[in-house]
This record gives sequence, structure tokens and C-alpha cells, in this order.
Amino acid sequence: MVIVLQPKATENDIEIVVAKIKQLGLEAHISKGTERTIIGIIGDERKIQREQLALLPKVENVIPILKPYKLVSREFRKENTLVSVDGVNVGGNEIVVMAGPCTVENEEQILSTAETVKSCGAKILRGGAFKPRTSPYAFQGMGEDGLKLLRKAKEKTGLKIVTEVMESNEVELVAEYADLLQVGARNMQNTKLLRTLSKIRKPVLLKRNFSATLMEFLMAAEYLLAGGNDQVILCERGIRTFVEYTRNTFDLNIIPVIKQLSHLPIIADPSHATGKSDLIMPMSRASIACGADGLIIEVHPKPENAVSDGDQSVRADKFAQLMNDIRPIATAIGRTIAI
Repeated sequence: MVIVLQPKATENDIEIVVAKIKQLGLEAHISKGTERTIIGIIGDERKIQREQLALLPKVENVIPILKPYKLVSREFRKENTLVSVDGVNVGGNEIVVMAGPCTVENEEQILSTAETVKSCGAKILRGGAFKPRTSPYAFQGMGEDGLKLLRKAKEKTGLKIVTEVMESNEVELVAEYADLLQVGARNMQNTKLLRTLSKIRKPVLLKRNFSATLMEFLMAAEYLLAGGNDQVILCERGIRTFVEYTRNTFDLNIIPVIKQLSHLPIIADPSHATGKSDLIMPMSRASIACGADGLIIEVHPKPENAVSDGDQSVRADKFAQLMNDIRPIATAIGRTIAI
């Protein structure tokens, strides 16, 4: 249920409504738009009679939300949410590209890649310091040493940093270095991790699990917003189907559907979705065409020598071509991409 206040509602009017909600044993989530303030009610709405709230001062409307996801729904917030990644806005008119290697391997590799992707127009550098791997014997990442190299790359290039956090007890550490904290596909339904991330004041990139339904994906995001963090970016990275010629099946349908159902921005990850470097280009073009707010692309100076995901990483020249290819598509649908 959401309460829509009249345009002239004051802070005192908001406090009266919030106090009433708390009196009923529920929690209030305040969202201030350009014209109106909307208050979402979190908890068991069976405790409420609509009239109890409709008669409060400056209440314009009380709207029940039938969907199980409340705060992420378009019913709760009509305007698109703009997520600020240390000043880089995701979800607005400009399409934001995040790029970099799957894994931070050494200083030379991450610094050279950072300079490359920035020169091509990327705004955010991706790189894994903690790596969840299918095999326990595979390279698991450099840990905090990798985070320090990401910070060095930021200092040298000005790129913002996105990297994955895997456990609740690592959130504080990763947040010291990263501008955007990534929840990987395997952790999408790790509710303890989501609750911890909901309490921090940094944006979160939430990747869809490869077996998750649309409902499960949005409910995972609901954990973050319900806990107080509304700076959430969704990411489609492919789902598991009967297809065996690609790593996953790229569910492009979900991008325009998310746009209809939610106010949160959504980006696309064609690298993980396909697992093949030669498919990243066409799938990037398709992602922009169907409404993605950005891309996250794996780029490596020498993919054949990469310690992980070399098959789905593109070289510098291919990344430059990719950026050139998607710009006219963005222009055609009324959006822009940095040069």
C-alpha cells in the first residue's frame, strides 16, 4: 500500500502520516518526487483499514499494491530512479557502460585495461577481487590486494569502480574501495547479504540468478529497498535453458518488462549471457535497442592469457568498435552514450 500526499504537504504532514503507520506496527518508506511525496507501507497490510490513512491531513490517495514487490514497483514510484555511482548517473538519458576484466590479475593488467576502456567512453571500471568460481581449484581472486589495485586504477583514470562482494562480513571492506557493490548471480537470493547491503549508503548492482524468475529477481531487489537502500541497479546476465551452444540464454525480454513493472534501472551483461566474445557485439546492440540503461562488458588486453573468462572477454580494438556501434542505436531511440 502507498500513500500519496498532496503537492503542498509539509514535513510536519509527512511526520503525522509516518507516526500513524508506526502506531499500527508497520514501517514507512518515504520517497520524495518532483511534485509529490509518496510513503510506502512495509509490513502486514491486513492491520490497516484504508480509511484510517485516507482521512489524515494532506493525504491525496491511498493505493493498494497487489504485487508482492512493493517498493520496487512502478505503482510505488512513477518516475525512473536515478542511481548515482559517485557522480555517474545510471537510469537517466545517458547509457552508461561498465567495462574491464573478469578478474584483477596484476597492476599492469588492470591499469592498462582501465586506460583503454576510458578512452573508448566507459564510465565505470569492472574487475573482480573476490571471485565465486564453480571449481574450488580455480583462481579465487586477489582479495584486498585486488581492491587496492582497483583504487589505484580509479586514481589514475577517474573511472568509478564496480566489484563483487560475496559475504556479509566483507561488505564494509569492499565498500571502502568500490563505488558500486555487485551482488553476483549466485548470491541474488542470499538474504543475509542483501540485508547487510540494504543498510549501507552505497549503490548496489544486483545480478539476476541464472535460474531466477522475474518475480524472484524483483523480490531480491525488494530486500534492498525495504532495508533502506533505494540505490539499486538491476542486471540481466542470462538464464539457464536447454540451449548448450552459449553459456546462458540472454533473456532480453526482461529488460522492457522491468521498465514496465519497476522504476529501477536495468543494465545488460552480454559477456556472461553468451560466454562467447564474438556474440558480445550483436547482443550489446540488441540490449541498447530494447531499452537497457547500460552495459557491463568484460575487456581484457590478452584474453587468451586471462585467468578466468577469457572466452567471453573482448580485446581493446573490439571494445572500441562496440562503443562506436551502439552510439547510433542510442541516438535512434533518443538516448546518448559518452564519447
